[in-house]
Amino acid sequence: MSFDTGTDALARLTEERVDHRFKGLPPDAEGLTVGELAAQRRNLFSGGFATPVLALSAERLEHNLALMETYTERHGLAFAPHGKTSMAPQLFRRQVEHGAWGITLAVPHQVRVARAFGTRRIFLANELVDAPALRWIAAELERDAEFRFVCYVDSVRGVELMDAALKGSSRPVDVVVELAAGEGARTGVRTEAECAAVADAVAAAGTLRLVGVAGYEGEVPRADPDRVHAYLHRLVALAADFDTAGRFAGTDEIVVSAGGSAWFDAVADVFAGIPGLSLPVLKLLRSGAYVSHDDGRYREVTPFNRVPEEGALEPAFRLWAQIVSRPSAEQAFANAGKRDAAYDLDLPFAQVIRRDGTERPAAGVSVTGLSDQHTWLATAPEADVRVGDWVGLGLSHPCTSFDKWQLIPVAEADGTVVDYVRTFF
Repeated sequence: MSFDTGTDALARLTEERVDHRFKGLPPDAEGLTVGELAAQRRNLFSGGFATPVLALSAERLEHNLALMETYTERHGLAFAPHGKTSMAPQLFRRQVEHGAWGITLAVPHQVRVARAFGTRRIFLANELVDAPALRWIAAELERDAEFRFVCYVDSVRGVELMDAALKGSSRPVDVVVELAAGEGARTGVRTEAECAAVADAVAAAGTLRLVGVAGYEGEVPRADPDRVHAYLHRLVALAADFDTAGRFAGTDEIVVSAGGSAWFDAVADVFAGIPGLSLPVLKLLRSGAYVSHDDGRYREVTPFNRVPEEGALEPAFRLWAQIVSRPSAEQAFANAGKRDAAYDLDLPFAQVIRRDGTERPAAGVSVTGLSDQHTWLATAPEADVRVGDWVGLGLSHPCTSFDKWQLIPVAEADGTVVDYVRTFF
């Protein structure tokens, strides 16, 4: 199991009191526990919720979890979805229940959150050189024999710093050499010769164990199918070369990991052709944005657009705001802004208008900008928008949507709120 089934930390989330910390929740729910509020099954639109309020679709969330479980099983992939997307331990648990091997994370704080809620397998997609964090990881490994932790290395200097911080630890820290996606890409070792030098440094460090290779194809310069496939073939060849050289001695499986949310079809394709190595291969996919998907960037770039026969993810987020100003026939303003909506990749999308319990498409309404607490809306002649209407906004980029909300209602299609997702950013 990649989760500690004995932990009660998740159960304790239901005991947290609803108060001013949590945007959008009903003011009259002050003092109730989250569990008590969930048990009331209030309606998002008539149960006292205040705008702006972000909601997750219960049905679409479950659909996305099930779809990626089926996809990874079909392609023989282990799955460690990137937890930095949601930083929601309740969703980590559901991802593991839907077959995930473990959870990918990016920085030590995120690892601490995941461990606090019982995550047993963590893949850190970053080189970790912070000495206090490394000592904490070593203590966790010593405390829990079932804890599996793997992280990147991408420099000899990084290996030296890790080794110095981990001196005296009882269990070695498993590492994978990160191969850069190309010149000018984000992180990673630029050449295969440099990868070998990093691997040599790991072998010389008694505190580390080399277990595989990894990379991120989303950083391939001028990415297209041919370039992405070429990079992934380099990654697989590096694993094979390391294996031939006997660099994976002391481990019982070889980790080969890649996969963001835009090219996981290419990862599945190339990883299917990994040659027979001396040990079993853990083909580890790390795509994370799937859990909520979106109405913008990831809707455009999802691999399911290229392989529609495999299914389709569904955008699970909707941000509800209220029209608070209609100063002219061409303009309206809603009460959500940069504090509430992702805007780093695309502005939100006006999708529906809700008035007197009736919902209809937001015809003639478009988002032109965001202030801190306002959405700027352009209204064409056909737009029927009044002060007091609710406007449902689609969002682009899950990673910068989750992080603006500490407690997110999960609503069924009729608006019944059946759960609340707590985030820890």
